[in-house]
Amino acid sequence: MNKTVCELFAGVGGFRCGLNNIKSIEDKKEEKWETVWFSQWEPAEKKTQYAHSCYVYRFGTCLDKDGNDTTNCNIEEVDKKKLPDFNLLVAGFPCQDYSVASTLSTSKGLEGKKGILWWSIRETVEEKQPPFILLENVDRLIKSPAKQRGRDFGIILACLRDEGYTVEWRVINAAEYGYQQRRRRTFIFAYKNETRYNANVQEQVAYNKDSKLGEKRISMTKLLLKDGFFAKSFPVYDVDSKMLRITELPEGLGELSETFVFRFENSGVMKDGMVYTFKTTPKYNGEQITLGDIMETGEVDKQYFIPLDKLYYTKPSVTHSDETHGKLPKEDRQTWQYLKGAKKLPRKAANGHEYIFSEGAIPMIDKYDKPARTMLTSEGNFSRTTHIVQDKRTGGIRLLTACETERIQGFPTDYTKYCLVDGEVVEMPVKKRRFMMGNALVVNLIEQMEPLLSEIFEKEE
Repeated sequence: MNKTVCELFAGVGGFRCGLNNIKSIEDKKEEKWETVWFSQWEPAEKKTQYAHSCYVYRFGTCLDKDGNDTTNCNIEEVDKKKLPDFNLLVAGFPCQDYSVASTLSTSKGLEGKKGILWWSIRETVEEKQPPFILLENVDRLIKSPAKQRGRDFGIILACLRDEGYTVEWRVINAAEYGYQQRRRRTFIFAYKNETRYNANVQEQVAYNKDSKLGEKRISMTKLLLKDGFFAKSFPVYDVDSKMLRITELPEGLGELSETFVFRFENSGVMKDGMVYTFKTTPKYNGEQITLGDIMETGEVDKQYFIPLDKLYYTKPSVTHSDETHGKLPKEDRQTWQYLKGAKKLPRKAANGHEYIFSEGAIPMIDKYDKPARTMLTSEGNFSRTTHIVQDKRTGGIRLLTACETERIQGFPTDYTKYCLVDGEVVEMPVKKRRFMMGNALVVNLIEQMEPLLSEIFEKEE
């Protein structure tokens, strides 16, 4: 089977880098996975589409069947019939509310609310019917929404069920497999029931859809622990099959949207409309990449260093503030010490109720001997979640450089430095580079999945 890929919500190309093991911006080797089309459009960007421009600078663009470039169009408005054919659909799609019109009881013809991007993936799957799908989302996907736990993920599984797929998922924390960031994300691998891969897996786990539930329980446990896609790519410790939680998805998406509630665990499989899930623990005893391993050792531009008056407003040993009897001066509150410190603040609710808001302290300086914390799109902004580090060369306190954020996500150094805008090569602003990385996936995880993906494709006709 040809290794052809469509990459939706592509960002700056994390899936493409991972599938093709791109380690350096100077690496011009031929890509073994051919990206035939991609989509990247950021509605908040009114002037320059930086992510798309960076992707095009690195890889060039792709045309649809009519010879038009629609890669930077709103995916909801793209005619999916005109996309080139492909065998692997990948997407790191935003996590939103996936509810559908509850008055509709069948799957066909359902329209999601505008702006809910799962439906664009579903539309692509319906039209193109790719044999394989690999998706990435935040870990809370399997628990959303808060008022109806599991509904959104149930809708996704049911959509894929209706198109003839078996679905495996795993919530993976990159740091628990030795990588440089504590980033927990949900990965979904779906494959058509008529693929040779599906037949091989069924044979390995001795699965028969007509078997008794107890026999299916044993088969699905074997798949999740030993023979499934994620089990082979990311080993876990054994779990007793009695721990498996099982449910059947409602037949119609409308009914599911209205009533479905289920506690999905971090590992699971959906087969023939039945869901099997339990909690697994990573099995990894190798080396651990830390924040210190990816830090700059040479000279760092002065723009990244934090002035002392912006760092502390009082003695460095102070880790909390109490403003219940009066606010601190504005200049004190606009320091990193205040932002990251513990606080007590008087607040008033919308109904007039007065209360004391409290939050705990978090470390000012991130330790070198641990993987980085989860990096967000606010990285580098005046935010509690922003990393602050001690420069290895000077000992000064500073923010992460753009290159360090790239390494935290497993991208090549300086990957986002340049963009192609209106035919001209321009540098991407540092703030945008850090935003792109906060929005990306950990490339290393896709690299770790790729050998098994290649093996699967080589065995398909």
